[in-house]
Amino acid sequence: MEGDDCEFHYGDGTDEAQDSDFPTVERSRLQDMLSLLGLETYQVQKLGLQDALQISSDSVRNWAPQAPRDLPWAFLRKLQALNAEARNSTTVAPDAPPDARPVEKESQVEEIVYWDPADDISADIYSFSELPAPDTPVNPLDLLCALLLSSDSFLQQEIVLKMSLCQFALPLILPDSENHSHTFLLWALRGVVRTWWAQPPRGVGGLREDSVVLPRVPTFAFVRMEVSSNSKSQLLNAVLSPGHRQHDCFWHRELGVGTGPREIADGLVEISWFLPSGREDLDLFSEPVAFLNLRGDIGSHWLQFKLLTEVSSAVFILTDNVSRKEYKLLSSMKGSATKCYFILSPCRGKRNTNLRLLGRLLPVLRVDHSHVLVKVSSTDSARFVHRVRSIMMHVARSPCRRLSLEDMAHAARKLGLRVDEDCEECQRAKGRMERVTGSPRGALRLQGAPGGTAAAVERELRQAQWAGAPAGGLQDFISGLSSPSPGEKQYFLRWMEWGLAWAAQPRPRQPPELAAALRAKPSGAVDPSEPSRPEPLGLEHFLREMGQLYEAESCLVEAGKLPAGQRRFSHFPGLALELLLRGLPLELVDGSTLSAPLRWVTGLLKELHIHLGRRSRLVVLSALGVPGTGKSTLLNTMFGLRFATGKARGPRGAFMQLVSVAESFSQDLGCDHILVIDSGGLITGALATAGGRFELEVSLATLIMGLSNVTVVALADARDIPPAILHAFLRLEKAGHMPSYQFVHQNLHDVPAPGPKPRDRRWLLDQRGDMSSAVAQADKQGDGLRMLADLAFCDPEKLHVWHIPSLWHGAPPMAAVSLGYSEAIFELKRCLLENIRNGLSNPNRSVQQLIELVRRL
Repeated sequence: MEGDDCEFHYGDGTDEAQDSDFPTVERSRLQDMLSLLGLETYQVQKLGLQDALQISSDSVRNWAPQAPRDLPWAFLRKLQALNAEARNSTTVAPDAPPDARPVEKESQVEEIVYWDPADDISADIYSFSELPAPDTPVNPLDLLCALLLSSDSFLQQEIVLKMSLCQFALPLILPDSENHSHTFLLWALRGVVRTWWAQPPRGVGGLREDSVVLPRVPTFAFVRMEVSSNSKSQLLNAVLSPGHRQHDCFWHRELGVGTGPREIADGLVEISWFLPSGREDLDLFSEPVAFLNLRGDIGSHWLQFKLLTEVSSAVFILTDNVSRKEYKLLSSMKGSATKCYFILSPCRGKRNTNLRLLGRLLPVLRVDHSHVLVKVSSTDSARFVHRVRSIMMHVARSPCRRLSLEDMAHAARKLGLRVDEDCEECQRAKGRMERVTGSPRGALRLQGAPGGTAAAVERELRQAQWAGAPAGGLQDFISGLSSPSPGEKQYFLRWMEWGLAWAAQPRPRQPPELAAALRAKPSGAVDPSEPSRPEPLGLEHFLREMGQLYEAESCLVEAGKLPAGQRRFSHFPGLALELLLRGLPLELVDGSTLSAPLRWVTGLLKELHIHLGRRSRLVVLSALGVPGTGKSTLLNTMFGLRFATGKARGPRGAFMQLVSVAESFSQDLGCDHILVIDSGGLITGALATAGGRFELEVSLATLIMGLSNVTVVALADARDIPPAILHAFLRLEKAGHMPSYQFVHQNLHDVPAPGPKPRDRRWLLDQRGDMSSAVAQADKQGDGLRMLADLAFCDPEKLHVWHIPSLWHGAPPMAAVSLGYSEAIFELKRCLLENIRNGLSNPNRSVQQLIELVRRL
């Protein structure tokens, strides 16, 4: 037992000998790496989300890093754009042309040095700690660890979310040798939401959507003991890849660049998942399966290895040599319930020693020789991967340990690891969220009136007699927004998003036929026979309630029924503005009524004007289109925003987010901020011309395009413009507002698309819309407007149609965002910013001018 304790303390960093030997070297490694990457200044005041999203001169050029300190920003920019090559860290020599692209180096197989357990290796350890020479690429894992250690909790969360969309393995345990602490990243991973096919033992399956921290799934850990000729990461990638489709989730040295040795990333634990799609030809496993990968040797990172043995269904140990030291190390696992498998590539001349020590070790671990796999250079790789996968399937089908990431966090706490979610601000915010979401709809008493009259002033006056007493849940929400701690306020808003999305909503199951139809259904199609779903609750519902109270009180003041000095809700717009300033979408047009509450919106913009001060020059960029055309995803990818996506959570009215322009670039660009507006989908085809819905949509499109300097129109079909948008063009033309616009058609069916350049102008101008009598009645214009070419300002030479490739490379949920999509979105963003800079869009406006425009429209 004493030996067991010694081994545990050695890995934990609490042993005095460990403190005297290694930490000094580790501390200098970390500090030197942070200095090399230019991140040493962010160790006290961490990098925040707004720092990463700021628009600068680099946003309008295909920029390559010139020095190591450029690498964090290049990585963040590529990650924001969901670029599958974001991990390809390299630099261009300073004297290279500005547009020079990184040249990938040929991968080199490093010489593997073997040593005898009896050898004195202490003198060699320090030689490994030297930083790479200037021309040696920084290892991508070192870059990731340094960046995460320099980021606040919310930027960490954004980095992990974008990595997930790129199908990169995600950091689970972040090593920090400088402070002798390791962090379990539960908070950072909580925001990752994935969808997969869930098949219960009995009954029909269905699509399930959940945070990755919640489901309990089989988990397989891969670790290295001393030296292994076989790459864990390559093996894991092969296990995760069906057939010829290679998924490079885990980074390894054969991927091309960044092959420098790891300096600070040893001790990092990464996680990835296989998620079933319901297709037998693609599903390697019938249920979600998690995979863990420990970077570095288990002897040097015993604490992480100890945790993996306590949370995994099985552990695969890769090694070339089982020495007496490793025998003693693994013997301390005696009594562990975790199944252990060994993957050997025996050293020449040490085969007998390995087998002899393994023969003694296997009974201690309660396993037999079937748990030992040998892989040498002559082994057939495909058959070996199939064998490893078969072992995993057998383990998953039998009774085995199944833990969620929340469960793993409990085990990590017991071993002394820090859990990022345990900070006081986060826990206080969580408690407040739980009080608000206990009965959320009971707190929203001013919404949901029959006939959509919730936004009418008459109703406000009727409700104002009790408006001075918000319901308990709403009061807790307002208290959360009023917190004096900016961090706690931001934690609260994130917890509210998750609490409303997951805890309060049921998860109905669908028969396979319906689920398959949903997956195959062309985006943008609207089926009137589909049953209407209740609108899921979101932050916007609480803000609507605050807006209703604010509007009612304003009406009373204007009617002379309430002295201005007795107002109780005049501070509400300032509280609501916190969402905009914290990087969250703020509702501009009520999605339930498609109306813009004028007093509330004006109050919000006035507060924005006060907050921005001298930097109040705005350019407004908006996106309109049919549901399912990918406009929200397009804006999110372009600017790193957080607009809701998907049929269930897509916007129904209009939401806005604020993007800051770096002061060094604002004079050149001609604005200080870009206000991005994402609209709800506009119905196309015959349904669009039926009843009052069409008139509301025309008004919505007119308002959004009228406020905008430039509008992106997303098309479901390259020859089909929503009638509401055509008619909005007509209204704006009559008013003398000449909109700047870009048409975008995204390839939604994996068919090869043209490059992302303007083309096919004439057919779009000649495209005839279905303008029925409802259109004519909307503006008393008759039925003369039938095509875009009928509008006087439409110049064929200035009409831009962008063809965007498909979002996914492969079949979801294991598909990554395609490189073609990412590059096309970057080109569109560059074009939009260049047009703004060159004055090709409408002139920028101050917030005050925007307020006046809202009133007129």
